[in-house]
Amino acid sequence: MVVMTHSKNPTSADNQQERLAYWIVGFVDGEGTFSVSLNRNSTTTTGYQVFPEFVITQGAKSLSALQEIQGYFKCGKIYENRRFDNHRESLYRYVVRSFNDLTTIIIPFFQDHCLKTAKQNDFRYFCKVIELMREKKHLDQTGVEMVRGITDQMNRRAKILRH
Repeated sequence: MVVMTHSKNPTSADNQQERLAYWIVGFVDGEGTFSVSLNRNSTTTTGYQVFPEFVITQGAKSLSALQEIQGYFKCGKIYENRRFDNHRESLYRYVVRSFNDLTTIIIPFFQDHCLKTAKQNDFRYFCKVIELMREKKHLDQTGVEMVRGITDQMNRRAKILRH
């Protein structure tokens, strides 16, 4: 009689997926942004539309990295931003704007794989806004002000004191 045992060690494919996940975390720590914009929109009752997005930006030479990340998440789009300044290559942006993709793919991923830099704080604020949106609180003036208060704390750089 043969007894089958299940190893507690992850398979090679599992290890590769986990390594890729942590590579993505490092990449996002350096090049990613969790942002929320309040855009004026006269068709809404509050006069504003809440616009959350997850973005990673890279030059054309690193487009394949964005494509690998897009393949991993299986959502979002890559946009070319042609540059007409002194840079020699276009910029590309991997962007996830779908509320469903943000709530079911992006947020759970970064809850399971924590960012290591101050970007983790922006992620927490981003999640707070997403939760307000899930509860439909962004659809009234009080909720818009709550979102504004949260977004004022996001993506802030420390002020440099000059003497």
